[in-house]
Amino acid sequence: MATRPASDVIVSVAGLSRAFGDTVVLDGADLTVGRGEVVALLGGSGSGKSTLLRALAGLDPDATGAVSVPEHFGVVFQEHRLLPWKRVADNVALGLAGPDARSRAVAALTEVGLGDRGDAWPAELSGGQAQRVAVARALVREPSLLLLDEPFGALDALTRLRMQQLLGRLRERHGFAALLVTHDVDEALLLADRALVLEGGRIAEETAVTLPRPRHSDDPGFARLRRHLLERLGVHTA
Repeated sequence: MATRPASDVIVSVAGLSRAFGDTVVLDGADLTVGRGEVVALLGGSGSGKSTLLRALAGLDPDATGAVSVPEHFGVVFQEHRLLPWKRVADNVALGLAGPDARSRAVAALTEVGLGDRGDAWPAELSGGQAQRVAVARALVREPSLLLLDEPFGALDALTRLRMQQLLGRLRERHGFAALLVTHDVDEALLLADRALVLEGGRIAEETAVTLPRPRHSDDPGFARLRRHLLERLGVHTA
């Protein structure tokens, strides 16, 4: 894998291992994420992508290995996980302290296009709107890193595309780094600077994505990268 100066590394994982009974899911995985870099993590179902991300988020105390992440990071899951008994702005402000918590929450909602829905209940939102609230909740703490676990996987194709574009704009505006777990090769190529393939519990492939931004699936070079990653994942195209 490519190496980078230590001062440029915001996430460092070395020898990460995790087993569930006799099933080894992670077997000494190593990876890094640079400051402001978007890294997509691909792999087949059950390959350990979400397990790795949960370990980085500190949600799996049984994972072993050396993990270093910044103090300020946000997590967005596939399910929005909004508290149904709290209004939208209160969900975003959850855990914030200080008299400006509400205004910060509204500002984050405005960034995702929902500045007028702060007093709504989660049940009044569409799936895409609820996921935008989840992104706002992660952004409100001004993280230097976002951990994204298939955040758009449950959305319809059109809403998913809009959310991908939103994430791209937000990353450009704020400069945070991101580790994006996804099963969608096109999504990885649209958003990431590098795409990693997790196989056999380790990072088995690293592909630099140097296409200019903003990206589109019909850009020159996109199809070649897509074909390469699909074949690396065991999907052979004609």
